[in-house]
Amino acid sequence: MRISPLGWGSALAALLGLVLGRVLGWAELAALGTGLLAVLVVSMLMTAGRARYGVRLDMADNRVRIGERAVGRLEITNAARRRALPSRLELPVGASVAELAVPALAPGASHDDLFAIPTARRAVVVVGPVRSVRGDPLGLARRSVLWTRPVDLYVHPDLVALGGASAGLLRDLEGQSTRDLSDSDMSFHALRDYVAGDDRRYIHWRTSARRDRLMVKQFEDTRRTHTVLALATDPRDYAGDDEFELAVSTLASIAVQTLRDERDLEVLAGPGALRVRTPALLLDDCSGLSTSSSGAGVTLLGRRVVREAPQCSVAILVTGSVPSDADLRLGTRHLPAGTRTLVVACESGAPVAVRTQGRVSLATLGTLEDLPRLLRRAVS
Repeated sequence: MRISPLGWGSALAALLGLVLGRVLGWAELAALGTGLLAVLVVSMLMTAGRARYGVRLDMADNRVRIGERAVGRLEITNAARRRALPSRLELPVGASVAELAVPALAPGASHDDLFAIPTARRAVVVVGPVRSVRGDPLGLARRSVLWTRPVDLYVHPDLVALGGASAGLLRDLEGQSTRDLSDSDMSFHALRDYVAGDDRRYIHWRTSARRDRLMVKQFEDTRRTHTVLALATDPRDYAGDDEFELAVSTLASIAVQTLRDERDLEVLAGPGALRVRTPALLLDDCSGLSTSSSGAGVTLLGRRVVREAPQCSVAILVTGSVPSDADLRLGTRHLPAGTRTLVVACESGAPVAVRTQGRVSLATLGTLEDLPRLLRRAVS
């Protein structure tokens, strides 16, 4: 049971009325104190007792896309041996609380209630815990009992299908060929003289017999594409919330396609790295992304990539429209040499633009639907 501030104030007023009425001999004050005390006692009696419910909270789906219908079901069963009086339940949904009326229930009877949850914005919505509330009409005292645990509803960002749009930029042709030479790999380069300690499996016997000395095969080193996506979370990089939402959707669309292509991926956003074991877990983490005054801007993303993913071969940095081209290039300055880099500046309504210099491309994205075209232009 919890007594509200109004209830404590009433108790204090009742006590003062009784004391002052007795000391000063004012019957009116004593009557006022007695009346307030009686009201407080009745309020507490109204909270006495406890219903025996079996409450089940079911969500049709714990993961929905922005704008999709999210529906839940609440089943209340009277688990007592006697008839349960009408009551009300409170169902917290995010920052708001929904009140549900429960009618009188016979022993073993059930009552179902369906409810819908708004999904107009990307978010992680905490649904529950369901609690029953008993209290007086004046709000002096109340008693609540928790019946369920909270359930997370993930409202995923919008996605765009990329398909083959990213094939050029995020290619993985059994590893990208480099100019580094190694003694064992998949891409043959040349023959060289045998040196003590070389693996005899790579001796080219026909050439060795013709030249009358041992010759071994030498290969071009290859590496598997390791893609790193990094999102700026400094609010000063964005002109508004719409730009940040576009940036999150851009990050999520590229990341999901990379996972579907079975390429190595790391996503850096917020205070840590997002989970990339499955697209669903990745999108769950994307649902909770937000800007923060302590978040990294685009000028710091390159350093973060080097620190947390130094072996990356493709780096994609996503930010808003506020940073200048000089700031965007500054963000790529610390990336490892040879890293293919794309910086996407999200500006609501802007036309697609791509500026490439060497292995760095700066791009402007106005709508999520333009992302496949942007990627095609970035690799052309």
